[in-house]
Parts: sequence; structure tokens; C-alpha cells
Amino acid sequence: MTELLFTNARLIDPEAEAPQPGALLIRGGEIAEVIAGPLEDGAFPGTERLDCGGACLAPGIVDLGVKVSEPGERHKESFRSAGRAAVAGGVTTMVTRPDTSPTIDTPEVLEFVSRRAREDSLARVRPMAALTKGREGREMTEIGFLMDAGAVAFTDGFRVVENTRVYARALTYARALGALVVGHVQEPGLSAAGVATAGKFASLRGLPHVSPMAERMGLDRDIALIEMTGASYHAGQVTTARALPPLERAKANGFDITAGISVHHLTLNEFDVADYRTFFKLTPPLRSEDDRMAAVEAVASGLIDVISSFHTPQDEESKRLPFEVAASGAVGLETLLPASLRLVHGGHLSLNRLFRALSRNPARRLGLPGGRLQAGAPADLVLFDEHAPFVLDRETLHSKSRNTPFDGARLQGKVRGTWVAGERVFG
Repeated sequence: MTELLFTNARLIDPEAEAPQPGALLIRGGEIAEVIAGPLEDGAFPGTERLDCGGACLAPGIVDLGVKVSEPGERHKESFRSAGRAAVAGGVTTMVTRPDTSPTIDTPEVLEFVSRRAREDSLARVRPMAALTKGREGREMTEIGFLMDAGAVAFTDGFRVVENTRVYARALTYARALGALVVGHVQEPGLSAAGVATAGKFASLRGLPHVSPMAERMGLDRDIALIEMTGASYHAGQVTTARALPPLERAKANGFDITAGISVHHLTLNEFDVADYRTFFKLTPPLRSEDDRMAAVEAVASGLIDVISSFHTPQDEESKRLPFEVAASGAVGLETLLPASLRLVHGGHLSLNRLFRALSRNPARRLGLPGGRLQAGAPADLVLFDEHAPFVLDRETLHSKSRNTPFDGARLQGKVRGTWVAGERVFG
């Protein structure tokens, strides 16, 4: 079996408290041994070696909530282009959304998507399927058959299931089958047509806005349904301070609930919209600085479990429009790591805590074997220099769409290499 020994590395184990110098041996697509401290002279003779030069070696990122536009909109993103973007950003597993055209709501569509992913993507792909047919909120999908076809979770993406009876029935079936449901926590009536967070800035700009309470109300409803059904639930994005207390209470009450947030909501705020820059138009909209800092603290404490890119490719024609009618979303597979490292450089998170949110927690929540530096784990790895500075040029991105809010931004943290199942796929 092929062996490769990483030497002179800073090992970032999400389950440890701090980075440790050491070495890592991979064999047959798995981590065979983790060696703390310096290697003994003559250790592992004849094994191929890679000197990491003191760079960070961490488990590959598991990005929960990636939009790949197959089927239906390959001009925005394909599995081939998304896979290249993923590994360039240290993402070894993409957990994909079902908001495609057609929606991924039947085993046949899911099997088509899975086949294309296996054929074209350099990164692993684990698909989510729709919770309701067509994501229309009227009739639940065949959850059991979709699980058999490979669905790792169920979500209607950025759509809210407004019919509480339908939602409760779907959550009950999901619980019976051991399926995870991922929800979009917004009260749909309040949030309809809102493109900015309510406040002085949105009023001065004349933008239709949504109160942060819409997120709180949406989460409160979903928590009540979790209590009623006992379902396993993940709140895709919790981005406001008002939503954090009910999340904390739900966890304290023992409900099977976790929460995530996009890297954009952790590193940008409503003022970044500036002169109606549509690359900063997201769902939900960017929040106040107070909300952003509350979310950062929630990630640091573990209240918010997962950081994701919520990679949403949009073509130029969809973005080069007035702010109110421009498409929402930003690409993020390649910027997820360097943007997240802003929190480390700012002293808000340790590297180990960051990779708990980027790798270990999403893998654990979805029942995937990755996200850890331990013997027997998949050799899905990212080698990166946390301090390497660069100015992002969106024209260099591997995605077909390049709608990034970080164009021209000064970032730190370059990926030097990415491995999937022990095979080098980038660098």
C-alpha cells in the first residue's frame, strides 16, 4: 500500500486544545499513525516523505451547504469546476444543497447527481435532498428512499416550510428514519422581499429590510416542532444576537439541535454593502456589527457549531442589477479558509477551535468519518500557511461564477496542498 509521511508539520487536531509539532503517516487512503514531537532518527525507512516546513496540517474542510448548479444551470457551476475550487480552498467534502433545476427530490435525480459528482469532482460530494417535493412546502419527499440513494440530510434550502402540519409530519418521519433535517430559520412573512437588515443603514439606503426578529421567530417555531417530534435538526444559519438565547435554551434542554453560520456573516457586516454592491447581497442579509460579534462569540463558545461557505454561484447577468432585484449569494469554496482565518488572526478563535467548526463538527453531525487527525480516519488533509498574505483577485478563482465579496481584499492563509483519500489533488 502507498505510504506517505508528512514531517515537520504543525498538527491541527480539532479535538486537541492547541497545535502540536509532529508527523503524520498515511497508508492506503487512511491516517495510519500520528506522531507527536520530532521523529526519531531512522524512523519509517523507505517511506516517501513530505517536509511541511512548519506549515499547518489539518483535516480537510467539510463544507455544509454548497450549491452546485447541476442539474439545470451548469453555466454557473459544475461538479468539475466546484471540485477544483473546493480542493484549492482545502475543502475535501462538499455537502451539497438540493436547490437545483430540477430539485433533488427523487432517488432518480439524486442518483444522477451522485454519478456526476463521482465522475467529475476532485473533492468528495455528499448530497442533501429536498424535504418537500419541489421545495414547495406542500408534500414531503420519500425520505427513506432518498436516504437509501445516498442523501445525508434533508432541506428545502433557503425556503421555509410554512405549513406547520406538513413540517411536523416531515420531522416525525425524519425522526423515525434517523434523518437529519436542515432548516432555514426565518419567519417568511416578515422576511419577504427584505434585502437588508432593519436599522439606520438600511433606512438611509432606502433598501427593503427585515427585522432580526424574523430569525428569532423562525428559530422559535422550529424549536417547538423539534420538542414536539424529537427530530434531529440543524439550523443552517443563525446570524443574529436575538436568536442565540433560544438556541442556548434548546441545547440545555437536551434537544437534538445544532447550528451553523456562513463565513460571510462572521467576517462582514451591513456596512460592507456600501454603495449597493451586489456581491454583498446574501441570504439572510448581512447583519449589524453587534450581531456579527455576538455570532463570533457563539462560535468561540461552541454554541454555534459549524462554519460553512454557503457557496452560491451566480453569473454576472444575475448580479449586475439594482440591489433590490439582483440575485443573492456569493461563492465561497476557495475563500472559506482564508476568510475564517481572520477570526484567528483577530484573536477570536484558536486554530483548533476553528477546525472544530470547519471540519469535525459538520462531519460528526452528518455521520461522516472525516474531520479528525486520528489513526483510521480518512486521509483527507489540507496543508496551509496561516500567515501567508495575498490580495484576492476574483479572476483567479476556479469557480465558473466569481461573485465573491472578497475581491480585492487582503487575506492571510494560503493552501499549499490538499489530499483526498491520500491522493494529492491540489498543490
